[in-house]
Amino acid sequence: MNLPPSFFDELRARTSLAAVAARKVTWDSRKSNPGKGDMWAACPFHQEKSASFHVDDRKGFYYCFGCHAKGDAIGFVKETENVSFMEAVEILAREAGMQMPARDPKAVARAQERAGLSDIVEMAVKFYRGQLSGAKAAAARDYISRRGLSKQTVERFEIGYAPAGRTVLFEHLRGKGIDAKDIVASGVAAQPDSGDPYDRFRDRIVFPIRDARGRAISLGGRAMDPNARAKYLNGPETELFDKGRALYNHGPAREAAGKTQSLVVAEGYMDVIALAQAGIGHAVAPLGTAITQGQLALMWRITDEPVIALDGDKAGIRAAQRLIDVALPMLQPGKSLRFCMMPAGQDPDDLIRESGASAMHALLDGARPMVELLWERETEGRVFDSPERRAALDADLRKLLQMIEDPSIRNHYAAALREKRQALFGGNRNRRGGFGKGVPWRPKGAPEPASAGARASFLAREAHALDDHVRLRESAIIAGCLNHPDIALKLEASLERLPMACADLITVRDVLLFHLTSPLHHDASAAVEATMTQIGYDARERLNTLGNVRVARHLAPEADATVAQAAILEEMAKLTAEMGIRDEVRDAEEDLHGVADEGVTWRLQQASLARDRALRGYKDEDAETGGEQELSDHLSRLIAEQVWIKKR
Repeated sequence: MNLPPSFFDELRARTSLAAVAARKVTWDSRKSNPGKGDMWAACPFHQEKSASFHVDDRKGFYYCFGCHAKGDAIGFVKETENVSFMEAVEILAREAGMQMPARDPKAVARAQERAGLSDIVEMAVKFYRGQLSGAKAAAARDYISRRGLSKQTVERFEIGYAPAGRTVLFEHLRGKGIDAKDIVASGVAAQPDSGDPYDRFRDRIVFPIRDARGRAISLGGRAMDPNARAKYLNGPETELFDKGRALYNHGPAREAAGKTQSLVVAEGYMDVIALAQAGIGHAVAPLGTAITQGQLALMWRITDEPVIALDGDKAGIRAAQRLIDVALPMLQPGKSLRFCMMPAGQDPDDLIRESGASAMHALLDGARPMVELLWERETEGRVFDSPERRAALDADLRKLLQMIEDPSIRNHYAAALREKRQALFGGNRNRRGGFGKGVPWRPKGAPEPASAGARASFLAREAHALDDHVRLRESAIIAGCLNHPDIALKLEASLERLPMACADLITVRDVLLFHLTSPLHHDASAAVEATMTQIGYDARERLNTLGNVRVARHLAPEADATVAQAAILEEMAKLTAEMGIRDEVRDAEEDLHGVADEGVTWRLQQASLARDRALRGYKDEDAETGGEQELSDHLSRLIAEQVWIKKR
């Protein structure tokens, strides 16, 4: 809401910055002069020993000569309590006894109603706190003691006890003159379809739930009866309390997070309380539900990267994985999540009691980025031993990337997932697939090595003659993909594994596949244009200067998609065979030092057969095809004659 300048003038006139700052600092009596409003202290915004934080109370401004922080009373409250500008104004106005400017009458009425309901919840909090020291709460006190909670912690979190009686609180509030319907509306009592209202919390340890400003908005309770239908129970949705837009320990955690620049998100009340007692006061918890978008928005208002520390059981892991889907559409630059996975079967409370606060700090320090959990969720327990299974993973990842609305985040997630995908599938690549030579393989029972003279054979030299063929083949494939990017996207997995030799064409392929699978581009054509921009030239024009590409109508942009796909696939099959021959010849040349003639013969025969199978059925009668067949025939003839064996 817009506030008039006169309101701020009066607020500043009524507010002493020195008094406000005194809640956070200790004035240096040697340097300060209260009579002149000239106050000095160690800065609350950075660690220091000398008093370099200065407040000019008459002018209403502060300045630190160490870290250069500066501002007025509103800014000081905003920074030290980690609240918004308007919240800081409301805090100061309340302390100064000022009414905020009038708003819409309906909004004013609603605010008054909420304030009245909050007062009722506050009365319930005080009542239950008093009950904790009574005779009927002995079992509750024993439980609190067994959980290791100190008296200070119980006071800090205002823990109470709800007696087992059906209407103990209801009658207490009625005795205070509170209307029955208002008691029910506040959520502390329930109204059955027939009969009188009754206390919602009975024989339970009670935890007050407050909003970011510290107003009581609901209650939570832990059952003392092990046979209770619900171990933990939260108040119902009311005018005050929206479970999906509230966090347990919100206000204190926000203030603590302003100092630590971090926020821990645990599963429940006891986890938050245990963390606070261990010195980790910047912890919150959702309230009986999975973390919602509303709660995420609250967390990101507190800090940029909340750390999710859910229980280490299956339910906790599933909750963390579900949260990924909630968070993906909301990601913004700098706003993300990290995950601290607890040991199996433990929550933060368990870990701290068994291993101490240092163990919890170590886990939090090792929190992992969200993209890692996303990858693990999509790959854990799955086997990718076939193209179809890998393609299924690719489809799943593309769907997840589409959920990210921010284009920059989408782009970076796509890059990170591509790296992980390549690392996963890289272990399956071998020299027969054209991704490196790999571990040499030899047939069983191979005889003695061949003569050294075989290394100078025509067969070994012939590998170099394949270079022109390979470049033409790769050029045709890349040209077809650039002209028909939708087909390239469909064939992404096969293209990525395709063995290629020409570095410039490999670059075009990799950049094209990156952009095709990135949700940053609204269609495949846009991905092609992005590819041209990134590589710095129009690869389509250069490729079109090659004769076999220029005259290949089945690869042209106007070619029928079905025909183009068949042509690209055929070229890919031939290239794979061509590169297989190169690898086999290269390996044969190297292995002539230590593999017998029969072994080399067998391997080259298998390579020739594979190449012939790939080339078979190609009906074009151009010169290129004739050259390939001539090479294949010549290779087969050389194998049959065993030209590398020394003749006697």
